[in-house]
Amino acid sequence: MFETTTERAAVGLAERTSRRSFLGRVGCGVVALVGGPLVAVALSPNRAEAYHVCGHTYTTNSCPHPFGIYARVDKYGFPLHPKYGYPVDDKGDIYASRKQTRRKICQEVVPDIYPYTGAPRYGGGWSRCCGGRIRRIYDCCSYSRIRINGDGSVAGYCHGGRSVFCITYRDTNTSC
Repeated sequence: MFETTTERAAVGLAERTSRRSFLGRVGCGVVALVGGPLVAVALSPNRAEAYHVCGHTYTTNSCPHPFGIYARVDKYGFPLHPKYGYPVDDKGDIYASRKQTRRKICQEVVPDIYPYTGAPRYGGGWSRCCGGRIRRIYDCCSYSRIRINGDGSVAGYCHGGRSVFCITYRDTNTSC
């Protein structure tokens, strides 16, 4: 069926790659050639995921969460397990009873730990494709002039004189 080793290699390559992945690699090669390796590394799609939650570069830390750095929440702002998505209480235990304390991350946990933030509220956010599903990343906005990581605050998607203090995220069931 195949006449040469080159033809076999070409067919094998075509079966292992898509046109989009091929064009992406060509695009990175052009950027590396024109802008140098530093620019190509900065634009790498894996770079953002290496710094923080998928789709967010490490500029603002996550809000306080029972599991630390990854502040995953449900659609009401309550904490979820960062990997498995089940409801957790303020200690990180599986939420199974109303006797457990389970507070909304932005509106209740942030001002409790950081009283100088005023009355933080979600101000907006953006969506990214992560692991085949849409991920919503939300800005928790406060009146503080510094962010949770100590840097100066930025406006982000905040309104009413508030600035970004920290972020949370929610994985949706929507495929991307």
